[in-house]
Amino acid sequence: MMLKRRGFVPELSFAAFDDDAIVSFTLNGIGNFNNISTAYDTGTGTIKEFRGRNLSSEIFAFSIPWLKKANIRQYLLEVLQHNSPAVHIYQKNGFEITRGFNYFMQKQQELAIRPADPDSPYVIRQTALSDCKHHQQFCDFPPSWQNSFDAIGRKPDDFLAFGAFLGPKLTGYCILEPNTGDITQIAVDREHRRKGAGSLLLGEALKHNRHDSVKLLNADVDCGSIAGFAKAINLELKGKQFEMIKEL
Repeated sequence: MMLKRRGFVPELSFAAFDDDAIVSFTLNGIGNFNNISTAYDTGTGTIKEFRGRNLSSEIFAFSIPWLKKANIRQYLLEVLQHNSPAVHIYQKNGFEITRGFNYFMQKQQELAIRPADPDSPYVIRQTALSDCKHHQQFCDFPPSWQNSFDAIGRKPDDFLAFGAFLGPKLTGYCILEPNTGDITQIAVDREHRRKGAGSLLLGEALKHNRHDSVKLLNADVDCGSIAGFAKAINLELKGKQFEMIKEL
């Protein structure tokens, strides 16, 4: 499910082998990011006995000509900020930090979501993903690779979208992946913030959550509105990532 959402392409993914056994790999997603043909590191790993042999860097170097031949113009990845050795290796290989991300997580029962106000002017109802995409200007920052509408569109049946309506007007939306508890996007028109629409959206979305936890990944560290909203509902900050890009 994750590989499909992130655009995994086996033909442009690579591994190191010991005889016929994979001992290290990088699985790449392929798509567009900021209107540029992009490879995305969906997952990299090396089994314990083969670590410390620089295999990840060798695989990456081997992959570059193949990616260029496929007209890929940039390589994108995300890495935990506290993983200093990995950050250093990526920088050594020509990656530059483009953004910082926060990721939040909490057990659903521990969230402090404001009770629905019976006098609220907003009506919350399920809506089409296309309606949300049409109003993506509500977002304060461009979504990360895995939260983009391109990613959502690869497995649209895995997501539910909810809108906050004031009369016929959509004033905010929330997109949830119920099987994982992932709040893929949540955004409210600036004119309608701090009026309860965000809490109403999340409260309705989480009625459909089939996971015991809720997570909001890859929120731009410079987005104070998301950080403030997360704090208000007790959605805990669990860590930080860097988004890194290398031009090919």
